[in-house]
Amino acid sequence: MTEPTVVVGKVTKAHGLRGEVAVLPSSDNPDRFAVGASVFLEDGRELRIRSSRSGAGRLLIAFDGIDDRSGAEALRSETLVVPRSMLPPLPEGEYWPHDLQGCAVVTESGRDLGRIVDVVANPAHDLWLAVDEAGTETMLPAIREVVVSVDVPGGHVVVRDVPGLTAPEAD
Repeated sequence: MTEPTVVVGKVTKAHGLRGEVAVLPSSDNPDRFAVGASVFLEDGRELRIRSSRSGAGRLLIAFDGIDDRSGAEALRSETLVVPRSMLPPLPEGEYWPHDLQGCAVVTESGRDLGRIVDVVANPAHDLWLAVDEAGTETMLPAIREVVVSVDVPGGHVVVRDVPGLTAPEAD
């Protein structure tokens, strides 16, 4: 697959004798694993979903053409991806983690905090991890009180100067 992809799940093991696999989803799109939807293996092979059901914090999925346990076992530990073009549009002010990674982060006063290297999902709000050239890490809560502006096409994020978080403590 030539287009960049996004991880949507991981096959953990075979389930039963009829080709089902247990999948740990990493997508919150409710339609991602619907019957008839497609996902891909990292090598580009397409898998069409024949059936999908919830079970103990994971999904139990059967794919077209995988009809027995040995076929399901062959998918063990495989990463499931979709092309970025298959992602649904987001509302204004929301961003895909892969779009934020690599963005330069500066404070309103111009202090360079580095680049976003990770977006950590958190129940209250995401946390953006920025690392500067010296290796200093800054964990930024993705909330209006901290984030001033985001320019994904320009690769630039501006955050407020917050003592103890994005700015040195005042003496």
